[in-house]
Amino acid sequence: QLQLVESGGGLVQPGGSLRLSCAASGFTLDSYAVGWFRQVPGKEREGLSCINTPDSSAIYADSVKGRFTASRDSAKNTVYLQMNSLKPEDTAVYYCAVDYGPYCSNLDSFWEYDYWGQGTQVTVSS
Repeated sequence: QLQLVESGGGLVQPGGSLRLSCAASGFTLDSYAVGWFRQVPGKEREGLSCINTPDSSAIYADSVKGRFTASRDSAKNTVYLQMNSLKPEDTAVYYCAVDYGPYCSNLDSFWEYDYWGQGTQVTVSS
C-alpha cells in the first residue's frame, strides 16, 4: 500500500523553527521529486519547495527562500522541510507530494504533483 505521511507540525512562536517529515511506505522516495506545499482555508494551495532526485538539489518559492530547507534521508525513505524564522503568516496545513519523475514540476502547478500526504498543521503564534 502506497502511503505518504507528514509529521512534525505543531504550535511554535514567531522566530522559532520546526522540521517537517514526509515518510513514504510502499515505494521509494529516492525515485521521485518531492514537493512541499501549504494551504490556508479559503486560499489556493501554495508551492514552497521541491527536491529533485538525481542530485537532491531543491527549488524554493520566494516566500520561503533563505528560511526553509528541503532535504532527503534515503535510509529512512523520508524527505524533510526544515523551517526557520517562522512567521505568523506561515500558519497553514503543510503537505508533501510526489512528482512522478526525477525533476520537480513548477511549484505554481500543484496539480502536476501526483500523490499527496494528508497534511500536518503548523501554527505560528505567540
